[in-house]
Amino acid sequence: MFHKLHFWQHIWRKSRLVESLPYLSLFLWSLPLLLFTSGHNSLMAHDEALYASRARLMFDSGNWITPWETAHHKTPGCYWLIASFYKLFGISDTSARLPSMIASIFSLWLVYEIGKIMLGKKLAWLATAIFSVEFLWLQYSRLSTPDVPMVFLVLLAIFSLIKTELHPKYHYFWSFIAGFSLSLGFLVRSFMIFLPIIALLPYLIWEHHRHRHLTNPILYLGFFVGLIPTCIWLWLSWLHYGNQSFEELLKFVVQLGSEDRNHNGLLFYVWTIPVNAFPWAFFGLLGLFLTVRRPIPLYQLILVGFPLVLFVEISVFSTRLPHYSLCLYPFIAFLASVGLSWLGNIYQRGIHRQFPLQKGKKNISTLFAKNNLSRNLSYGFGGFGVLLVIASTVAISYGGSDVRKYATISLGMWLGWLILPVVWIGRYHFGKKFLTARYWIAGWLISCWLTLATMGSFGLLSDYNPALKTFLQQSAIASILQSHPIYLVQIDQKIQVLLNFYLTIRPQAVVSISEVPALSYALIYTDQSPKLSRTHHVLSTVKEYQLIQVLP
Repeated sequence: MFHKLHFWQHIWRKSRLVESLPYLSLFLWSLPLLLFTSGHNSLMAHDEALYASRARLMFDSGNWITPWETAHHKTPGCYWLIASFYKLFGISDTSARLPSMIASIFSLWLVYEIGKIMLGKKLAWLATAIFSVEFLWLQYSRLSTPDVPMVFLVLLAIFSLIKTELHPKYHYFWSFIAGFSLSLGFLVRSFMIFLPIIALLPYLIWEHHRHRHLTNPILYLGFFVGLIPTCIWLWLSWLHYGNQSFEELLKFVVQLGSEDRNHNGLLFYVWTIPVNAFPWAFFGLLGLFLTVRRPIPLYQLILVGFPLVLFVEISVFSTRLPHYSLCLYPFIAFLASVGLSWLGNIYQRGIHRQFPLQKGKKNISTLFAKNNLSRNLSYGFGGFGVLLVIASTVAISYGGSDVRKYATISLGMWLGWLILPVVWIGRYHFGKKFLTARYWIAGWLISCWLTLATMGSFGLLSDYNPALKTFLQQSAIASILQSHPIYLVQIDQKIQVLLNFYLTIRPQAVVSISEVPALSYALIYTDQSPKLSRTHHVLSTVKEYQLIQVLP
């Protein structure tokens, strides 16, 4: 089997040419993950559909300032961004998601640039590759929400602060961009931008003697210039709604900070981050340990201080949701690159030799010695991968359609993990010295890439409500939905939000069928049909949805 590895060695050398162009290689690495779909797209309820439908309301009404009946509780930056893409490309799921996709690509560039300054080119490339295959980051990179654009602005601010130190000649420019980015974050994400700003305070205060950011008037100038769009919106909103404009903004953030609406405990992020960033969160913990022991010169309070403070902030914040932690994911990638590179160096050194103890006792401690970590991880994940490949194969052969889908996704990761022991055995048991640490590290990256690519191909990252979308696209009812008002009879609120986006005429929710006028159309759940008190005609049924016409 290993004589074939010379072919892969040739391929690897060719790929090294691409790697010498870091931006191109990272773009080619991450772009397929943003684009792979099953051929169908549908929005996720609840948050994604809310942002997309509110942007559509702005676009359809032509009123980009006060389209709501009452004052709104969020700043409109994200809505303006999505509505702008509606204007450019038309109203669709894809155009709603394009701002996040573009922000994600630029965020990768910024992670590479920041990492290059703090950690060097090799670790910067590795950190960016890891960042692109963190599950939660990729998922939100493909959703029409403000989270990824906000992370981009935070990274841009951090990059600008670092560049201000490195290039005094362009000190004013970079200081202005740093302040401008942070205040623009308020327009995009409202008061949530203050969490990363607070997390930057250790760097801004303790390193002030070196960089003097806090006494730099250009930084504040950029911040106030970035607030101008928000101030204009607030003033125009105040003219329309009065003091309610300010009250709703403040009321919403106070509500988020004081009510645990989802009943997620204080340790919520302790388990959700490792799950949503598997396996990189564990490498990140290793990297954190290493960087605490050997601090990074000049930027320790960014690399370590920022994520630790932010983690405490979001944990203490009463409303705890997975996407509130997205600002941590670039730093998980930075620290994971440090940890994985350290393990790669151990791999490169080889096996820790065992020596027999006196009286024939087996030296158990050598099994878990530091120098054997890479070997143990290779065999451990490889062995686990073999078992799960067998289980996935059985599930694909005998399971139902949904079981086969998830088994196929799992198969990609488990097959990727098999690369680890193959590379180790090839180098240390068959003498294939070209199988360096790069191949071993690539095994970790490839397994995650294959898993996420397979998920994308099955539509799990883009098609969240296929049944509803199929229902709306039925030829028998599409013309009715686009030209007549639809009443929603006891339809779930999340579905209502989706319909606000997909239907040209906004539907009206009602509690009972008695509220629907005669000869009007109503959307109901299929199991409601026999219970309705009024005579009706069923026009179409797709899974759990029915479109009916209420008869006189």
